[in-house]
Amino acid sequence: MIFVYVISQKATNQMAMEDWQNFGSTISVSTVTSNMLAIFSFDMLFTYVVTGWEGVVHDSRVLTTQLEDLTSRKYYLVDSGYSNKPGFLAPFRNVPYHLRDARRRARGINGPTELFNYRHVSLRNCIERCFGVLKARFPILRYMTNFSLIRQREIAMCCCVLHNFIRLHNHGDPLFDRYGVDGVMPPSNSDSDDDAPSSSGTARDQGANSQNDNNFANDMRDRIMFEMYLNYN
Repeated sequence: MIFVYVISQKATNQMAMEDWQNFGSTISVSTVTSNMLAIFSFDMLFTYVVTGWEGVVHDSRVLTTQLEDLTSRKYYLVDSGYSNKPGFLAPFRNVPYHLRDARRRARGINGPTELFNYRHVSLRNCIERCFGVLKARFPILRYMTNFSLIRQREIAMCCCVLHNFIRLHNHGDPLFDRYGVDGVMPPSNSDSDDDAPSSSGTARDQGANSQNDNNFANDMRDRIMFEMYLNYN
């Protein structure tokens, strides 16, 4: 009976539970979340998108599976959920990073690592602004859990394609005007990346790269950091 009601009324699980309160224990609520890997250019265009991974999969594992598609001749700015490795420049962990915190500390940078992280997050802020535009334009992205994983993948990819089309062909778009200003933050918690990723994600990430590669990447980041700090003073 409940199944017929849901189908005939196109009701959600929550609606069914409200109308059939005495049978709530027989109605299962199943949600599926997905993970998306996206790379943006500084002009707020998607340049690479991978969708369809389950939400429980750590970001670093998604990235590791896509390494062959990404050219090693470029360096991508990544957040602290990823390891610092050749081709992917991550901030220093256990050092202030978030843009709002960095702005408050900008006049009192305490050491080279803080300066590096401040400039890193100032550049990577473009990612937060791009996602701010995407979520504001397509509210469906906030309510995807009732869709299958395959449908979520298709919806997310379509939204990214439309995002690029509008960016390229509608130069007076109000959302891009709103978020296109450097340093503007989206009205959400999208800039609250965890400073310490889960141990399982880090282990997978480290296992995919040789220790020599990681050492090389860390040495390069250190050189950038110290040169930056010397010029800053």
